[in-house]
Amino acid sequence: MRVLVVAGGSHGDILPFIALGREFQRNGHEVRFYASAYFADLVEEAGLSFYGVGTREEYLEVLRNPHINHPLRSLKAIADLVDRSDPSLFEAITAEIVPGETIIVNSVLAFGARSLAEIHAVPSATIHLQPIAIVRDSSERSPGSGASAAWHGALGALKKCSWYLIDKFLLDPTIGAALNRRRIALGLSPVDRPFNHWIHDSDALVGLFPEWFAPLHRYGTPHLRLTGFPLYDGNSAALPAELEAFLAGGEAPIVFTAGTATGVSHEFFSVSAEACRRSGKRGVLLTHVAEQVPETLPPGVVHCAYAPFSMLLPRASAFVHHGGIGSLSQALRAGVLQLIRPMAHDQFDNANRAVRLGVAVKIVARKYRVNEVVKAIERLTGDASIRDRCAHVAEKCSGDSIATACKHIVDVLAPSSG
Repeated sequence: MRVLVVAGGSHGDILPFIALGREFQRNGHEVRFYASAYFADLVEEAGLSFYGVGTREEYLEVLRNPHINHPLRSLKAIADLVDRSDPSLFEAITAEIVPGETIIVNSVLAFGARSLAEIHAVPSATIHLQPIAIVRDSSERSPGSGASAAWHGALGALKKCSWYLIDKFLLDPTIGAALNRRRIALGLSPVDRPFNHWIHDSDALVGLFPEWFAPLHRYGTPHLRLTGFPLYDGNSAALPAELEAFLAGGEAPIVFTAGTATGVSHEFFSVSAEACRRSGKRGVLLTHVAEQVPETLPPGVVHCAYAPFSMLLPRASAFVHHGGIGSLSQALRAGVLQLIRPMAHDQFDNANRAVRLGVAVKIVARKYRVNEVVKAIERLTGDASIRDRCAHVAEKCSGDSIATACKHIVDVLAPSSG
């Protein structure tokens, strides 16, 4: 069977799809991988056939957009990306379709792949990396009866109303409008409120997160299958030599990252470095966009372009991050204390879930100031109950979610090939 994997987003969004592609290929399927040309080396190192979309510089230009991680302005930025989608991608995918022998596996915002699946009647699977894309459809079970049931019913109605307003005034005029412009150009009918149900209407729907993180019974999406966190972070066999020497040279540091989807987090890294200096903590500033890092760093603070979280986080005393699902899931597995500074997208929902699990403290971006960061770190590192909870949750992060997801997709989309 031929599997066309179409992925969008930053480094943390691409890695789970590489893991899926590797698993499909390991099981004898023929895989074609489509993503930004920026990820060519990463995908090809995994042994997958790659088709690059756009250029590396175009991808970096997106990261430098000051609005890409703004709670509201990012919607327009994403809509612009949909409008600018490369028409050659449609041609490249179409050329690889073998009728009756092909399936498409796509990320949520890979709208072009969904449209092609519709045009060519190719079975498709949509992969949700984050619960927030699904929870709007939830019809949470009432915990009781009488006044309690009425209260929960009122909350449910309020939630539906809130999502309707978000669709009508935020999502539909931006990303939804861009999607429908592309669909109309392809001869397809427009979609009303695409984030309400359309993004779930693939033949197979997989959530790459566990039920204990986002309970399945709360969702009104019956064909959704939750398989667990992917927890794949590349083929690196070791940490960079300079980072390894730093880790071995003193106490466990605090690791700081603003995520891989931004190139304009200068203030975050400046505040983080100063918080380390003031608190006397060692720190690792993790970013592949070096221009975000202060030119002069305090003693005991280093910059690293990239390090696999599976190797770095178990050796950290705490992890300060943006709340991206990839960073969060790796932190949960490592059992490391977390300070989360959400900015946009799914990050607020992910952060709230981590706080409810008792493994993290949240701080909003506008309050990410040196004094507040120092206080939050002291609270984290001084609370034994949070540390115990981190260890308990880490024990749950097990199992081969990628193998489970791939088997489910094949069973649903091409049962004769399973």
